[in-house]
Amino acid sequence: MAGNVDHHNRKITYLRVSVTDRCNLRCMYCMPVKDLKLLNHGDILSYEEILKVLQAAAEIGIEKVRLTGGEPLVRRHFMHLVKSVCQVSGFKDVSITTNGVHLKEKAQELFDAGVHRINVSLDTLNPVKYAKIAGRDCFRDAWEGLQEAEAVGFSPIKVNVVAIRGMNDDELLEFARLSVRKPYHIRFIEYMPIGHDSRWKAEKYLSSDEIKSELETLGPLQKVLRSSLDGPAERYRFESARGEIGFISGLSHHFCPACNRLRLTADGKLRPCLFTDDELDIKTPLRNGCSREDLKRLFQEAIVRKPRQHPAKIRGKGAGRRPMSAIGG
Repeated sequence: MAGNVDHHNRKITYLRVSVTDRCNLRCMYCMPVKDLKLLNHGDILSYEEILKVLQAAAEIGIEKVRLTGGEPLVRRHFMHLVKSVCQVSGFKDVSITTNGVHLKEKAQELFDAGVHRINVSLDTLNPVKYAKIAGRDCFRDAWEGLQEAEAVGFSPIKVNVVAIRGMNDDELLEFARLSVRKPYHIRFIEYMPIGHDSRWKAEKYLSSDEIKSELETLGPLQKVLRSSLDGPAERYRFESARGEIGFISGLSHHFCPACNRLRLTADGKLRPCLFTDDELDIKTPLRNGCSREDLKRLFQEAIVRKPRQHPAKIRGKGAGRRPMSAIGG
């Protein structure tokens, strides 16, 4: 068995790296309800430490890296890390997930640093609802950031929409139309119960099947073939559309059998699964002077410990202790 293949014959090629737990928004599905505890600067991995981890990851078969947060663009000197990551031998794809608030002024620099694929979290096209969902009145900044990313030449531009019943479910068709006139990949993400102190409620849950059914009132959705670099989204498009539609069905259709990812938290924990509390401490060995081979063994242990299927359910409290903001988007 290859060093990046788990016990369920899944080839692990994707690593999501949280560079900070800090964010300029307070999204209702990401931040805990109360007692938000942010890491001290000394508790998070330095850029040098992150790079050492990524060099080891590349050597065990990681091909795709996504830099996340919190909000990655709020960490100082982030572009220095981006340039270094894009130069790591073995990576076929380096991308970031951002809320877009700082993207207008950062898009060109980010593109020039070597990142050409981007995900922008935008759960509503309504400024009033944006402030309610995100906890900050930043819709115009995020929208202008999205437009700047398009102008600079990012491709694909994926727009992440967490679908929440009673909140933005009346905008599903508007988002779908956006994929027709713009070259955006609109990705509808099921609202998932992450963190024991989350605001998740079952009555707010909206399945991908329900979303897809409503979208089909605009016309037939054509299946798009998956590529080797795809994540869990099932891809579709409307005829003559410039963009695509994607569905990420973490609860209704577990994508666990095809899951190819690990996560590295900002405080240096390697997580085999988003929904479980199982973590491997990678920061302590790093700071004790471990070798590249030691880091590779930690990755292989995480791959061995990757569960067959996550435990999250539509009914029940949030899975895992950590909120999404502490894991990485």
